[in-house]
Amino acid sequence: MGLTSPTLLLVLVLIAVAVAAAVLWLWPRAAKKGPLALAGRLGLLVVSQLAVFAVVLVAANNEFGFYSTWNEVLGRNSTKQQLHSGEGGKRPPALVVRGQESVGLKGPREKAGQVDRIEIHGPVSGLGMDGFAYLPPEYFQKEHENDRFPVIVAITGHPGVSKNLITQIKVPQAASAAVMAKQIRPTIVLMVRPSVVADRDTNCTDVPGGPQALTFFNQDLPIAVNDVYRPDNSRGSWGAVGNSTGGYCALKMAMTNPARYGAAAGLSTDLFARQDRDSGDLYAGNQQIKDESDLTWRLEHMPPPPVSLLLGASNKGEEKYLRPALKFATKAKPPTKVDKLIRGEGGHNFQTWREEYPVVLRWLDKELAAGR
Repeated sequence: MGLTSPTLLLVLVLIAVAVAAAVLWLWPRAAKKGPLALAGRLGLLVVSQLAVFAVVLVAANNEFGFYSTWNEVLGRNSTKQQLHSGEGGKRPPALVVRGQESVGLKGPREKAGQVDRIEIHGPVSGLGMDGFAYLPPEYFQKEHENDRFPVIVAITGHPGVSKNLITQIKVPQAASAAVMAKQIRPTIVLMVRPSVVADRDTNCTDVPGGPQALTFFNQDLPIAVNDVYRPDNSRGSWGAVGNSTGGYCALKMAMTNPARYGAAAGLSTDLFARQDRDSGDLYAGNQQIKDESDLTWRLEHMPPPPVSLLLGASNKGEEKYLRPALKFATKAKPPTKVDKLIRGEGGHNFQTWREEYPVVLRWLDKELAAGR
C-alpha cells in the first residue's frame, strides 16, 4: 500500500476509530488500583494517541508532499532514474547563407575578407529579415581556422534596406581596410536594418501584444550568428553601431543587454522611440515601457550598465541630435562610459555617416578589446 495512497489514509482512519471504541470499552476494566491497572491505562492512552498521530502524519504528508514512498521515509533511494531522449529533429538553423555579395574588396577572401548574403529567422521572436555578414580574411586562413571573432552589428536607418550599409555607407569596405591595415582586430560585421516588420518602424521595441523587435536583436541575432559562424561569445564581446533609427537600436541593445553588447555607437540619432504613423502604438498605454524606451530616462532612473557608448552629431546641421547627446553624456555614471564624436559640420545623410564609420569601427574595437 503506497504512502500517499488514499486507501492507506482510509485504513488508518478506520483503525483510529476502532482503537477509540476499544479504549472506551476497555477503560472501565482498567480503572482499578494497582500497578497492572495503571500500566493498562497508559497502554490504552499510548495506542489511541499513536492511532490518531498516524492519521495526522499521513494526511499532512499527502497535503504537503514531504515523502512520496516508504523508501524515502527510510532514507533509501525510492527508484532508479533513466533519461529518455525526446522525439523530433533539430531546430533548423536561424541563419541561412544565400551566397556572396561582390562589394569591391581589395583582394581575395584570404586577404580582404568576404561578404555573405544572409537570411535570419528568429527562433525566439518568430521575426526575420535579410542582411549581410562581412567575414575578415583570418576567418578563411588555415592558421586561424579555430579562432573565434568579435562581432559588430551595423544597423541602417528607417526606412532603409540593409544594402545601404554596403552601397552608401560602405561599411564592409571600411571594415576590410581597417583589418588589413591592422587598425582593428579581425571582426565579423553583421549588416541589417532596424525594421523586423514590413512597413513598420518598430524602433527595436518589444511591443506589448505585438512584434518583439528588441528580443530579435538581443536574442535571435546572437543565436543566428552562432548557428553558422564562429563568434566570440565572451562577456561584452559584441558591439553595435547604427545611424538614425539604427543608432537608437544600437545604443538600446547595449544598455539592455550589456552581457552581450559591451559597446555601441549611435550616429545622428534620437535617444527615445519616436511614435508616429510609421511606428504605430509601441507601448499599448504602458508608461513603464515608454519610460524604459527613453535612453536618457534609463540613465537617470535605472542602474548604470557596464557599457561604453558613443554618440555622434554635428555642431552645424544636427543641433536636434547634439543637444540631447550632450545631456545624455552628463547623466552617465560609472560603470557606464559615454564618449562623443562631434563634427564641425555635417548632416543626416550617407556621406556624413560614411566618413564617421571608420572612426567608429576603431573606437568599437578599442572599447571591446579593453573590456576583455
